Amino acid sequence: MGKARAAGARTKAPAGARGGRARPNPNPFEVKVNRQKFHVLGRKTRHDVGLPGVSRARAIQKRTQTLLKEYKEREKSNVFTDKRFGEYSSSMSPEEKMLKRFALEQQRQHEKKNIYNLNEDEELTHYGQSLADIEKHNDIVDSDSDTEERGTLSAELTAAHFGGGGLLHKKTAQLPSGDGEKPRSRRELIEELVAKSKQDKRERQAQREGALALTEKLDQDWKEIQTLLAHKVPKAEKRDKKGKPEPDAYDVMVRELGFEMKAQPSNRMKTEEELVREEEERLRDLEADRLRRMLGKDEDENTKKPTHVSADDLHDGFILDKDDRRLLSYKDGQINIEGEQSEAASDGESAEEGEDSSEEDTEDSSGLDRHSDLEPDIESEEERERPKREQRQDPGKRLASDGQEAREAARTELPYRFAAPESYEELKSLLSGKSTEEQLLVVERIQKCNHPSLAVGNKAKLEKLFGFLLEYVGDVATDDPPDLRVIDKLVVHLYNLCQMFPESASDSIKFVLRDAMHEMEGMVEAKGRATFPGLDVLIYLKIAGMLFPTSDFRHPVVTPALLCLSQLLTKCPILSLQDAVKGLFVCCVFLDCMSLSQRFVPELMNFLLGILYIATPNKQSQGYNPVHPFRALGKNSELLVVSDEKDTNTWQRRSLALQWASGLKAQTETEANHTRLSCLAVCLSLVKRCVLMYATLPSFHDIMKPLKALLTEHLATHSHPRELQELSQSIMTEMDTQERHYQPLICEKSKPVPLKLFTPRLVKVLEFGRKQGGSKEEQERKRLIHKHKREFKGAVREIRKDNQFLARMQLSEIMERDVERKRKVKQLFNSLATQEGEWKALKRKKFKK
Repeated sequence: MGKARAAGARTKAPAGARGGRARPNPNPFEVKVNRQKFHVLGRKTRHDVGLPGVSRARAIQKRTQTLLKEYKEREKSNVFTDKRFGEYSSSMSPEEKMLKRFALEQQRQHEKKNIYNLNEDEELTHYGQSLADIEKHNDIVDSDSDTEERGTLSAELTAAHFGGGGLLHKKTAQLPSGDGEKPRSRRELIEELVAKSKQDKRERQAQREGALALTEKLDQDWKEIQTLLAHKVPKAEKRDKKGKPEPDAYDVMVRELGFEMKAQPSNRMKTEEELVREEEERLRDLEADRLRRMLGKDEDENTKKPTHVSADDLHDGFILDKDDRRLLSYKDGQINIEGEQSEAASDGESAEEGEDSSEEDTEDSSGLDRHSDLEPDIESEEERERPKREQRQDPGKRLASDGQEAREAARTELPYRFAAPESYEELKSLLSGKSTEEQLLVVERIQKCNHPSLAVGNKAKLEKLFGFLLEYVGDVATDDPPDLRVIDKLVVHLYNLCQMFPESASDSIKFVLRDAMHEMEGMVEAKGRATFPGLDVLIYLKIAGMLFPTSDFRHPVVTPALLCLSQLLTKCPILSLQDAVKGLFVCCVFLDCMSLSQRFVPELMNFLLGILYIATPNKQSQGYNPVHPFRALGKNSELLVVSDEKDTNTWQRRSLALQWASGLKAQTETEANHTRLSCLAVCLSLVKRCVLMYATLPSFHDIMKPLKALLTEHLATHSHPRELQELSQSIMTEMDTQERHYQPLICEKSKPVPLKLFTPRLVKVLEFGRKQGGSKEEQERKRLIHKHKREFKGAVREIRKDNQFLARMQLSEIMERDVERKRKVKQLFNSLATQEGEWKALKRKKFKK
């Protein structure tokens, strides 16, 4: 009994604990008790008692209302939505919903009815009559009433205008006949009407004239009164009283913009191909004109001179074969027609000329008798006309001489079109013997006539032209003396061709540099030392730095050129003034190439130090030791030293001529000393450029230390010209003003390592059942991971239950369809069996008969 009571107590406890969520009297078979192995004091237990049946029923009901509904409407696109007011509101009762819907319906109808009702209290009228009365149509008159004639033409007017004058007869008939007066005729009536109209016209005219007269009189009276009413101030006084206000800056700007010239539309900018094509056509026309002038042909021969056209010409196509007009003149009071003698036959010309001469003699004799006082004037006129006659007698000779001069000028003129040369000899033949301007013009016309856009093979021709021009520049540089002006002008055309064909140009430059380097290496292997190359190689190096970018970290053309320059500065010793000039030229090229990138070139600094070293005497006390290719002692250790004070005083600073690099030798010792001083001046200017360029380097002062020693001990003496001393002093000032950009090396500061201390080791005791974590963030992270895992498991469980529910629904649908199909099949079999029995019964009846 005790056990039964205890069991009963256990079964009743969950109902009270669950409260309202459990049923009042739950089925004991639906209650599930979750027993615990150990009872922990103070722990709140959850889910100790469950109702799985109730929970399962609720889940099935919820899925039936949601998931099953979606499953049945899965293939339907239309959805019925009930938009009645409060249909889905659970807080309103059905009576409240009906009242609200009725009120909304009444309001909607009222709005539709009164949408055009402006104001019901006002009454609209038309000419004092209400519009409501007019709309009733109470004044409708029948067509048979007397008012039919209202608004129509009267009978009298109709008869007067359209009845042939019946009105007049009618009026005459209506006139009373009294006192023996005769009725007036139609003519009299018309005359009376005309007289009345004229009288009315005169009256209107008189009235108009009277109105004009009154108006003029009124104007005159007003002018007389106006002078008494107001006194008009003169304009001069107004100007004095009121000065003209100065225009505002905004008004001035507006007026300037108004008078500003508007931009005119310009033509479309032509493309490069169109410009090249036009230039080629222009050169073709000029060449054709030159050839025509060279052959003696003139355009005027082909063009027909315009004939005289009279103002009275009818342009009817009548053309005279011959202009037989004669000039009519009077001589001694008689008519003289010139040109008749030309129409006579050629055999009678001599006789006529004799007669004319005799007549002229007689006339002259008579003229002399008559005008003897005019003899000196006649002689002077003959003297004046004599050169004119001579000019008229020799027009053919003058034209022939002019044509010969034009042909000679055309032959000596430079052609306008040139074919692209196929070899270097052809280009040299085109340029040799011509001035600088003509050579540049020939190269320019070759490029224009053979532009790549004009023909297919012109690109290869111009690529060859670059190599030929480069070779021609080398030949000009090797001439004695070299024409540096031609080289300077041809560099422009080389640059244009390089921009058009960079690959072929780079190949040509690299080929030239490769040959120069191979030649220098062969000389080093044969003699153990190399010499500076000729001026052509130096110019090639200069052109390479001008045609291609020098600031790139690595370039296929500039990088080999820079290596070649460094090899020249390190392997070629200074044996003469020519070598010094060539070395300084190489330094100039180096500095031009490094002006953008500002790279440090040790070969350049070493060569400049060597030039300063061989230009200073007394080398025993200086703090610099020369580096190859310079020597401390030897034949050329004092190559640039000038010991003659007279030459030092007469020297003037000038630019160092590049002809010294082409083999030019000094004629006198004074000229050689001046050249040495010029080399020293160039070296100092290059040193100054290096000081300014390398001032930002951290090791600037260490690099310039030997240079400073040379300038301090030797170049500051009074043995050099004043200009060189000032230049060296400015270099020293620049070096002293530069700050040091580096810091001395020091050990890195580090914290001292603390001594090892015996600190207690704390070990955290692990508690069973709790999740261990270090910080708050770690504990929160673990809590979220645990929650996510729990929610994920619950979502998977619900999806599994949803799938099971849908599977049960699908199975039930299939079973219902199978039952229905079996029922229909059974019904069909029954009907067929019945038909078969009836047919057999009918058949038996037939056999019995």
